Amino acid sequence: MKRLLLISLLISVIQAVLPQNPICPPGIYLADPSARVWNDGKLYIYGSLDESCDYYCSNRYHLLFTEDMNHWNLVEDIFKSSGEGDEVKYNDKVLYAPDAAYADGNYYLYYCQPDQENAEGVAFSPKPTGPFTNGETMDLKGYNQIDPALFVDDDGQMYYLWGQFTLKMARLKSNMKELDLTTIMDSVLTEHEHHFHEGAYLTKRNGIYYLVYADISRGDIPTCIGYATASSPFGPYTYGGVIIDNNHCNPGNWNNHGSIAGFNNQWYIFYHRSTHGCNTMRKACVEPISFNEDGSIPEVEMTSQGAGDPLDAKSRIEAEWACILNGNLRIEQIDENEENLTQIYSGDKAAFKYIDFGAGVDSIQVCVSAGTKGGKVVVSLDKPWHQRLAILEIAPDETQQWQVLRFPVKNATGIHALWLHFYGGDGQMFDIDWFAFE
Repeated sequence: MKRLLLISLLISVIQAVLPQNPICPPGIYLADPSARVWNDGKLYIYGSLDESCDYYCSNRYHLLFTEDMNHWNLVEDIFKSSGEGDEVKYNDKVLYAPDAAYADGNYYLYYCQPDQENAEGVAFSPKPTGPFTNGETMDLKGYNQIDPALFVDDDGQMYYLWGQFTLKMARLKSNMKELDLTTIMDSVLTEHEHHFHEGAYLTKRNGIYYLVYADISRGDIPTCIGYATASSPFGPYTYGGVIIDNNHCNPGNWNNHGSIAGFNNQWYIFYHRSTHGCNTMRKACVEPISFNEDGSIPEVEMTSQGAGDPLDAKSRIEAEWACILNGNLRIEQIDENEENLTQIYSGDKAAFKYIDFGAGVDSIQVCVSAGTKGGKVVVSLDKPWHQRLAILEIAPDETQQWQVLRFPVKNATGIHALWLHFYGGDGQMFDIDWFAFE
């Protein structure tokens, strides 16, 4: 049902993706997004690639890029550690979160493979989109952990960061593949002082160094991306707070990992949200952020619109754009390029933020597969218990075929969060593909 523009690019595939969350297309689970703005004026997202609810990541990386934050392009298989196109000749292990850097006309992809004697490595390409080749290990002086991150300061000095539970940091030599081992510092961030879990990313704005990372300050699970600031790369760093929390994006959610970047006169936070009711099928998302006069970053919420305008109520709104899921329901892939809201039980709730109803609406169309149960959907604005627009009666359907149903709604105008609250008997009631107001 969802149509993607497919363009051949060597052995890769570029797919056009519309401006909403998630920013990767249906069926693609790109996590741990590291944002890089190169000299070509484009913003690139390097990340790991999930493929199963049974384990994290995979043996390959994809890449997203944009020129305007309104249209995203996907390049597949920019680097692989097994099979055809394998560029990690010394093992076939999965690839965890990567990062990238640029120097002297080349792009460098830094990857990690946990629990290996040489856990992190680097590959090379003359293009930001790869393919990256000739993967080789890096000497981390025994600190073999995960999540490499790169930072280049104003004086051209490159820094390499990595680690879990405590953050490690060192200067990177000009050959881009060796650390200055005399500069290695452990505990730049710690779990106790900074709520640091993993996934660091360092950048600089107005003379302030910002470290963003998976933050474990809420509920002892790393659903937040927090940040700490300093006046020099090695710190000391002062904890600043949470930028975004992806809790309630999915019933099986566990972690978060991301980055911040300025692009076209606006700063953004890039993060991921889980799907499929498990920890390990994650999708990259983005939200605009701002800075206070003192350099602090106010917390932002998860939205469906992401970097774009509020969703047009009169256009088709895909069910997988829901930004809050409470209960058992989850987003699942049902076909190669198709995701739906499924496993819906009585009492579940889903939110879409934000939707522009314009001058008004009087009906809603919903594409559902009712199954043998059926049930009710209470449609409300702003909060689940606020202005009720309609109660949609979804009748059981033994054929379990997809059907488009139309219901009257009370008039709504302007911009609102939209909540769907589900009621019915025991068991799974129905699946939702999309809806649109008229």
